[in-house]
Amino acid sequence: MDRIFVRGLAVDAVIGVYDWERDIRQPLVLDLELAWDIRAAAADDDLSRTLDYAAISDRIITYVGESRFALVETLAERVAELVRSEFAVPWLRLTVNKPTAVSQATGGVGVIIERGALS
Repeated sequence: MDRIFVRGLAVDAVIGVYDWERDIRQPLVLDLELAWDIRAAAADDDLSRTLDYAAISDRIITYVGESRFALVETLAERVAELVRSEFAVPWLRLTVNKPTAVSQATGGVGVIIERGALS
């Protein structure tokens, strides 16, 4: 199965378990790998036959920007569900990085999840 990716998708969100985190927006960085057979799109050079990564990115930015979760884990699950259901993605790998959560972790902290099945 082919994979389409989006790397470094930056979004600000209300996220965190501490009271002070509920009053501010914090940066998140998302990376996605999305399973998709690109052969039909490539054969016809037709956007309608592939995943529109701009549309997926815009949808995620809107969703995450409006969300208010305590846990990065919850956010990751909801984004995965949204992408799989709204864009008919059979499998995805999603990384959610909260770069300011632990100041000593210069590369950030977060979760990586995989949902669905590769054919």
